[in-house]
Amino acid sequence: MRIYADNAATTKMSRTAIDAMLPYLETVYGNPSSLHTVGQEAKEALEDARTRIAALLGAAPREIYFTSGGSEADNQAIRSAAILGKRKGKTHIISTAFEHHAVLHTLKKLEKEGFTVTYLDVHENGLVTPEQVEAAITPETCLVTIMYANNEIGTIQPIRAIGAVCRKAGVLFHTDAVQAVGHIPVNVAEDNIDMLSLSAHKFHGPKGIGVLYAKRGIILSSLIEGGAQERNKRAGTENIPAIMGMAAAMEEAVRSLPETMPRVTALRDRLIAGLNEIPHGALNGDAKNRLPGNVNFCFEGIEGESLLLLLDDRGVCASSGSACTSGSLDPSHVLLAIGRPHEVAHGSLRLTLDASATEAEVDAIIAAVQEVVEYLRNMSPVWRELMNGERKFVID
Repeated sequence: MRIYADNAATTKMSRTAIDAMLPYLETVYGNPSSLHTVGQEAKEALEDARTRIAALLGAAPREIYFTSGGSEADNQAIRSAAILGKRKGKTHIISTAFEHHAVLHTLKKLEKEGFTVTYLDVHENGLVTPEQVEAAITPETCLVTIMYANNEIGTIQPIRAIGAVCRKAGVLFHTDAVQAVGHIPVNVAEDNIDMLSLSAHKFHGPKGIGVLYAKRGIILSSLIEGGAQERNKRAGTENIPAIMGMAAAMEEAVRSLPETMPRVTALRDRLIAGLNEIPHGALNGDAKNRLPGNVNFCFEGIEGESLLLLLDDRGVCASSGSACTSGSLDPSHVLLAIGRPHEVAHGSLRLTLDASATEAEVDAIIAAVQEVVEYLRNMSPVWRELMNGERKFVID
């Protein structure tokens, strides 16, 4: 039996999404920019999907722009806000120390272009407060960009309150909601969000397609020059099959939240309780204020890479952090941001469940992790030093 517990990296496409895509691969295959009937059929589908996705977010259709995914949407939102701010002489941006690298790398580039960035601390529980944001805003602030839910430790930020702070100060607010949409309720109007990024493959849609929501009145800058698609803000022929798959998957995910959230949360808590039985291990991030399916642990005295490989050998697919940095030997910047020391951050494990998970699978994961952690510790010289008192435990 193989158990897939890496849904934060990507999800399996749903049958609903696949079925929604097929007609636009086989029969409605026109270019939506074409004036003939076949092209206009594709155009109608494109605008139908835009309308449906907008409704799910509490937005207007004209506020939805299709992108290649969350990373592109993050880049376009942040760069657009920076350009708008610079025109007004405002070159200060506020973010956090544990954003996705699509945000952090964009901010680093902007710093080289003369912008200043304040990276807020996220504390041991992985949360930032509205008071921190309010205190950091200056007359030169042009943007606050804070993720809705962290991609590694799953903590959910107080987005609505942060948005209210930004709205009061007249500062644009962007949130990377890639991990949130389809897993918890998100409404851009109620949450005071000016710009939002999402990606379909995080909620059982296809890869390579996403959305940038930009509130009416925000002038976006193009990252890709060429044709006049997406109201001149994103050149390139629209990927109609993927867009239709995304719309269908998002509808299914959002509309089933009242049923799936409590069930997945219960499975998450069952998994946390089982892993808490392993000595000298600790949950990363707030125990309750986190995504329904996210469990992230550190285990002292082991290396995360060995843990993942041995779990895979036992049929459990997991990760140690963001899939975007899986080739890096450095410890997770997220875990360092919440205060985990390097030697502990190296022994991290991220398990992310979806609505198809079962209690039997959760129990099998617990047993596999317990077995592998014990095995690795028994052969670890670091663990022997810890047990012999030659080193001090970091995690009690």
